Amino acid sequence: MIKTQTLTKNYSGLLAVDGISFSVEPGEVLGFLGPNGAGKSTTMRMIAGFITPTSGSASICGHDIAAEPLAAKSALGYLPEGAPSYGEMTVGGFLDFIADLRSLAGAVRKTRLEYVTARLELEPVLEQSIETLSKGFKRRVGLAQAIVHDPKVLILDEPTDGLDPVQKHQVRALISEIARDKTIVISTHILEEVDAVCTRAIIIARGKIVADDTPAGLKSLAPSGRLDDVFRTVAA
Repeated sequence: MIKTQTLTKNYSGLLAVDGISFSVEPGEVLGFLGPNGAGKSTTMRMIAGFITPTSGSASICGHDIAAEPLAAKSALGYLPEGAPSYGEMTVGGFLDFIADLRSLAGAVRKTRLEYVTARLELEPVLEQSIETLSKGFKRRVGLAQAIVHDPKVLILDEPTDGLDPVQKHQVRALISEIARDKTIVISTHILEEVDAVCTRAIIIARGKIVADDTPAGLKSLAPSGRLDDVFRTVAA
């Protein structure tokens, strides 16, 4: 469902991502981990087609993101870092706009909009402009737009960032709920989150994959169980 081959990104001599290759199968929830500056977000942006690789390739559901961008992106839901949106739009207006972009119509459109609104508890803010929302609500709107078209593949960059403990639990439950028939990649700094929702985890450091294991396998690498200590162990 997701496949990268020697994916590389070079910014004027700065090698941000260095020949990364991996694949993610249907039903897998992959935690994508690494210290700040490791290349996590750059890799996810290349897979999602937001930036172009210097070399190598990425594909979604068999469609090369560079050669067949529309086919690849139609199967993809993407929550980028910071969840950018149109601040002056209301939440309801923004989700309607995304539904238009995703060519949702009729009963399917109605059902999907009702589902994301209810599941992410957005009813109280539907008529509120996005720029006036709390960080937590903005994150929930970002997640809603990523899943409104029921994509086969989800790429979520820090999906629980800014959420309170109850909201984090709700989003993790949602990810677990929809993971059965999807392929999901989650970037996170929270080892607890990896343990809660991921079936597999990859750690990158200095643009390279340095570990690929189960969450339990990663936790065993550092007696403290702290993610920073895991990073230090695998990157040493």
